[in-house]
Amino acid sequence: MNILLIGGGGREHALAWKMSQSPLCDNLWAAPGNPGVAQNAECVDISVDDTEAIIEFAKENSVDLVVIGPEDPLANGLGDAVREAGMLCFGPSALGARIESDKAYAKDLMRSAAVPTAEARVFTGLTAAKDYVLSREHGVVVKAAGLAKGKGVIVCPEPYQAVKPLEDMLLRNKFGEAGKTVLVEEMLIGPEASILALCDGKSIYPMEALQDHKPIGDGDTGLNTGGMGAYSPVPVVDRAAMDRIEEEILVPIVDAMRRDFGRYEGLLYAGLMFTNAGPKVIEFNCRFGDPECQPLMMRLKSDLVAMMVATAEHKLADINIEWDPRPAVCVVMSSGGYPGDYEKGFEITGIEEADAMDDVKVFHAGTAMDRGKLVNSGGRVLGVTAMGETIAQAKALAYQAVEKITWEGCYNRTDIADKAL
Repeated sequence: MNILLIGGGGREHALAWKMSQSPLCDNLWAAPGNPGVAQNAECVDISVDDTEAIIEFAKENSVDLVVIGPEDPLANGLGDAVREAGMLCFGPSALGARIESDKAYAKDLMRSAAVPTAEARVFTGLTAAKDYVLSREHGVVVKAAGLAKGKGVIVCPEPYQAVKPLEDMLLRNKFGEAGKTVLVEEMLIGPEASILALCDGKSIYPMEALQDHKPIGDGDTGLNTGGMGAYSPVPVVDRAAMDRIEEEILVPIVDAMRRDFGRYEGLLYAGLMFTNAGPKVIEFNCRFGDPECQPLMMRLKSDLVAMMVATAEHKLADINIEWDPRPAVCVVMSSGGYPGDYEKGFEITGIEEADAMDDVKVFHAGTAMDRGKLVNSGGRVLGVTAMGETIAQAKALAYQAVEKITWEGCYNRTDIADKAL
């Protein structure tokens, strides 16, 4: 098959790495890719937002399958354009992507389907929003309703702490269009887990559970990021918990989407909090998580391309997915200052040495080539991922690999996967 992968982050490097191992993969291109993706695919200089150029390239190169990594092109309708052009597509329609791109819509859909989630109110005006949070007795979470690259979520243990983020979004336009509508949710308490499921419009196939680490600092302190690390499996998600998640969350929300607009096809990501009342939805996403994708691909033993084709052809019921029982831990190395301002262009050294370690893979996220040298070009730069016989061993190996890599100002959390220990 000829395959075109859309995106250029750590998620896409992990997908390219795994897809390139498939006997079904004849040619693999990535638009735009990154220096890590280039190890496994031919990168082409096309923006993820240039739908016309993507479709033209796919037609000219007889692409059979288009895999869409990021949420923005999905929300902009790239999946619809690919299907209209007669190619297989892994990724939902623009209507399906609303489950992530419009959190107010997602909340209404969850209510209609009786999916357990946090109590929430939606606001477009600052005065009403401030009055509401200051009337609360317990902590709240302020969320930009649109796409904010994982940074539009602010946890406020004390209600008064919500005033500033509300002013940032509704008054100062901090997140642009994404923050013109905000959700104020009750603050849920409990361990988190991410459940990623393949959906073909008829069947749902949940994959192994993961846990992300959103805050920038150890002990879940500081500002939220796109994700500073992840591990799999998650002890709190046993077979009974997964059965409950399928029955109470995945099946009802997919059925609700089918009633609303038709079939949801692609990857459905459920971010969950395990409260005293059971699992509740924090958010839904319409694509693989980043950095969750990295440890997931490390543990996957089955053919990823075959899985994606089965999803696109509505044949999920015909496949069986196998997993390596060993845990995997991904530690994100970021630029100093992220998620705020940070400097780019510093040379990165040590990746080759880390990559040469057994059971270790370094996935590129925010890297670029500058005059023959690999440099940091984004906030989250690398996802250093390792496997071990236990979570403790996988964590130790991942951090041994992290120690080999450096650039000026680089930063990483030191406690990824500690919650499982």
